[in-house]
Amino acid sequence: MNVWNLRCIASPSMICLDLCNLESQVHLLETAGMEVLHVDILDGHFSPSMPIGLDTVRQLRKKTSVPFDVHLMATDQDFFIDELIDMGVQQIIFHPETAAHPDHFLNRIKAAGIRAGLALKPGTPVSSLEYLIDKCDAVLLMQINPGYAGFKSEGKVPYAERKIMDLHELIERRKTETLVEIDGRVSIQDIEKYGGKEVNVFVCGTSSLNLNDLPGSMKNLLNITAPRQAR
Repeated sequence: MNVWNLRCIASPSMICLDLCNLESQVHLLETAGMEVLHVDILDGHFSPSMPIGLDTVRQLRKKTSVPFDVHLMATDQDFFIDELIDMGVQQIIFHPETAAHPDHFLNRIKAAGIRAGLALKPGTPVSSLEYLIDKCDAVLLMQINPGYAGFKSEGKVPYAERKIMDLHELIERRKTETLVEIDGRVSIQDIEKYGGKEVNVFVCGTSSLNLNDLPGSMKNLLNITAPRQAR
């Protein structure tokens, strides 16, 4: 089965796991049925946070068969994209806000046989995708500013729903197969509201994943997404 054909995916975020026991935590999620692992790569410049590095992801890639959906948040992206291609991840999503030639990066990633997509910071309009959406396997909408997930005062932006609808409308109008992802304070209610319709991939962190019972909460998420899989 090609997991990307599923219309509703709950994808746990690696940086929300216990990073001192990352391998065992990922295996718990894998055993529970996890379909995709969301991997954030930050350079400490684009965002003030830098929780995991490329070497950690490279080692973990060898220890699990779960597809890696990488969200790259970097100011200078060339090196990171080459490294991620080399380690064999399944999808690379990067930010056009810091890419001089995002069309080129999309071509480069897809030429390597890897799914490619774009991520938008909260304040970046969907209209910026007008000439790029046809090449995007996925578009990720950030619902909080990158690197500030740990700040409780950093809530989901009030225009999150409007932006989801704008992206859904663009995809419908252009008739592409682009998947929509949302990231940042993603709740069970979000999955129930948008799952399999306006949104296909939900990046799940502490707002929807119980870190004290990873297998149980993963199975609960799968039970919610399962009825929403049909096209």
